[in-house]
Parts: sequence; C-alpha cells; structure tokens
Amino acid sequence: MAGEGAQIRTAHHVPAGTDRFRGKREVFGSRVIDVKVSALDTNGGLSVSELIDVHKGGPARHLHHEQEEWFYVVEGAYVIEVGDERYELGPGDSVLAPRKVEHVWAHVGEGTGRLIVALQPAGEIEAFFDELAKLGSSPKREEFRRAFSSHGLELTGPPLSIE
Repeated sequence: MAGEGAQIRTAHHVPAGTDRFRGKREVFGSRVIDVKVSALDTNGGLSVSELIDVHKGGPARHLHHEQEEWFYVVEGAYVIEVGDERYELGPGDSVLAPRKVEHVWAHVGEGTGRLIVALQPAGEIEAFFDELAKLGSSPKREEFRRAFSSHGLELTGPPLSIE
C-alpha cells in the first residue's frame, strides 16, 4: 500500500460481475459483496462495493465509528433506516448514513437486489467483509459481535423484520 498522501497512479478495471481482486465473497450464505474500488486503491480514503441480494433481508442494525456509508440502489427495492428516519428506496435512489449514527437496511423486493455501497474513509471495511465471509451462513452471536467491534463497527440492534 502506498504511503499516506502518496498519489495513486494506477487505474483498475473491474469487469461486471467480478470483484476487484477476482475472488467471490459471500456473506450469510447468499449475499455477494464485490469490491469495486479498494482501500488499497485510494490510500484508505474510499471503498466502493456492489452488494447482490438474492433473498430478502439485510444486516443487523449497527453504526460505524469512523466512516460515512452511502447506499445507491441499482436494482430491486430496499428499506433503509438511518437514525429515526425510514426510507423506501428503488433504483436510482440513495441515502447517506453518517458516522456514529445507527442504521440498518434490507432487500425487500422480489428477485435480485443490487446496491452500491461506498464507505469513506475506507477503514477496515474490506477486512470486515472477508471476516464475515469466513464466519459462514449463521455465525454465533458472540463471533458476529466480535467481527463488528474488531473492525470499528458496533452492533446496536436486530435486522429489520421483513413482512
């Protein structure tokens, strides 16, 4: 990784349907997270991923201590709650979750859902995604909590209930 403040001078092309590092990262047994712009590409300033949901649902309510998280819906229907606000989003809609503000989201539509998620600064989000993938489809609560806390996130509640 280039030193702090070093200018990145290399472009990285990531073909559709692939990850920046060409791996396949599945979390919770069905959600695919493809990193498109890595923290390694931006001196830790930004991480952009495409999340692909084939089932309804989403992660537990949480917050990031040091990152803003921006969501952009590419396909499908999502509900995202940021603090006390609830947003029903479809393709082309976006919402920003500021750092230290609880948020939660879920794919609620039929068929496949796709989100672009950007985190700034990137922090350890990619290591967090890798750890989630290693935990498998139904991690124990304590393993889950430890994964969150060791990467600058905090679990604050359950996932959204999907009706």
